[in-house]
Amino acid sequence: MNASRPIRALIAEDEPILAAILAQSLQRLWPGLEIAATAPNGLAAVEQALALRPEVLFLDIKMPGQSGLEAAEELAERWDGPQPFPEIVFVTAYDDYALKAFEQAAADYVLKPVSDERLRRTVERLQLRLDVRQDGGGLARLVEQMRALLPQASAPERLSTIRAAVGNVVRVIPVQDVVYFQALDKYVNVATADSDALIRLPLKELMAQLDPLQFCQVSRSSIVNMRQVASASRDETGKLSLALRGRSDRLKVSPLFAHLFKQM
Repeated sequence: MNASRPIRALIAEDEPILAAILAQSLQRLWPGLEIAATAPNGLAAVEQALALRPEVLFLDIKMPGQSGLEAAEELAERWDGPQPFPEIVFVTAYDDYALKAFEQAAADYVLKPVSDERLRRTVERLQLRLDVRQDGGGLARLVEQMRALLPQASAPERLSTIRAAVGNVVRVIPVQDVVYFQALDKYVNVATADSDALIRLPLKELMAQLDPLQFCQVSRSSIVNMRQVASASRDETGKLSLALRGRSDRLKVSPLFAHLFKQM
């Protein structure tokens, strides 16, 4: 952390009044904290965070265009340079879900409406965490925990085959033969050891239908079959990529998911 500047925070909240109240409360409880900017949605929060490099982010879970979770994921994937990834506090109304699960979470949460008592505890936790920064796996655990807290639809049936287009032909591909899936604009590429094919299914919906013990998301745009991963390595800039069985191309891994390959 750069000792020559104060600790800075960015607030992402689509309701201006709530953003102003949170900023005022933080300045009262943490006089040394500088509110670097406020963002009206997740997309703006990502861009402002990349430009300003704050130490702390307060992200509202529900925002138009991009949720706080999605903003955290995108920011983790795009974050680079020597400065540590910001500490994250999610602002949420899911009080029935959040209380127990987040007392020992990777970062923190505050409930709407934000109370001084709860925010004071959050400030204390942040100050401790900024003294001893955690590795990137902390954010991944936090995002996984928040996802578990949100209401979930009933689990869809697991896919055993994929119907994908190769030119004018529709192939039926056994799921276990897929090396990875990668989002490409309106399509998802289905990569096997010997070919590529296209499907029109959002990556999020696809992931919900895959066996989580076999398939892992490794970036916002890629899902890999862990049985098809030959090795993991870092380049000279520290970015992680995967060598795949039967494929000459390598798959990039977001920092958000790098902890999955530590043992490799």
